Amino acid sequence: MSAIERCRCAALGGHRLCCEGCGTTQIAYNSCRNRHCPKCQTGAAHRWLEDRQAELLPVDYYHVVFTVPAPISDIAYQNKAVIYAILFKAAAETLLTIAADPKHLGAHIGVTAVLHSWGSALTHHPHIHCIVPGGGVSLDGKRWVACRPGFFLPVRVLSRLFRRRFLERLIDAHRDGKLAFFGQHQALAETGAFADFLKPLRQIDWVVYAKRPFAGPEAVLNYLSRYTHRVAIANSRLIACNERGVTFKWKDYRAKGRTRHKTMTLSTGEFIRRFLIHVLPSGFHRIRHYGFFANQGRARQRGRIRKLLSLPPTINPPPDPEPPVAAIYVCRSCGASMMIIETVPPDHPVRAPPVHTP
Repeated sequence: MSAIERCRCAALGGHRLCCEGCGTTQIAYNSCRNRHCPKCQTGAAHRWLEDRQAELLPVDYYHVVFTVPAPISDIAYQNKAVIYAILFKAAAETLLTIAADPKHLGAHIGVTAVLHSWGSALTHHPHIHCIVPGGGVSLDGKRWVACRPGFFLPVRVLSRLFRRRFLERLIDAHRDGKLAFFGQHQALAETGAFADFLKPLRQIDWVVYAKRPFAGPEAVLNYLSRYTHRVAIANSRLIACNERGVTFKWKDYRAKGRTRHKTMTLSTGEFIRRFLIHVLPSGFHRIRHYGFFANQGRARQRGRIRKLLSLPPTINPPPDPEPPVAAIYVCRSCGASMMIIETVPPDHPVRAPPVHTP
């Protein structure tokens, strides 16, 4: 939280700049580069997209979402690293297994999965967004198998397998002592109580839905640029911050039409609490790749798939011996480049303990 508070402020230091054209001076403060900071994710999203652009295929892409029931969300809040990992694995295994079944697609597919832990009102609502090409490599590896136009995989089948795989892994984690319970859920540490807790969840449908295919690979990139590196709330949704609290825009998906778009005002403390619910465990990866998108052997698989689709192989252009140097800082007054004339040191490291003032 201290990193986000100090982002692009004097506390992190920066540079004093001077325009080479009009002589205007200004100070550019450093960014915190925290992955939960709304200001710092745009650049990271662009760099990630450049790496993914070469992997796009000229096929339809589908968007599949896996959501867990509310009781699971409650215990996931107390066991983020364990249950978020189970959510990733169960969703990926479900897609890969059903797609490989000859009754459905009969092919090995690729999946890019992104974790979101929030709803529009900043409540805890963990779910996985999966971007999947509409087809895959046949089980014998000799041809590309395309799905039916406008239809990827049956949602009901996906939902039932996802429920079973998730609960199996959750029970294993409980048996191995990997789950912790606090407050009103403390009794779930007992095996019998946990089994009773899961029993009604086996009888309900778990929400899995597939959206219609994107309008071409370019639309996939546009979507990913908005989605992969989002945090709980974007600055564009904030309306006001005053003595009443923080007012922001949110979407009520249970309402219909224009009434979906609403505003909400929370006390400052409650707003900060809801935002911090979605801070991920240290080192936890919220974007993961499976199937032929998996990091291991990705380049080899990409070449193989392009060959099956009769596409020319990707050729990396030779590096420019003298690439043009773009101006990092541009003057707001005249548009000329600005040079650094002084370095402003930070007050103290971002992750240091708070400074105590007697």
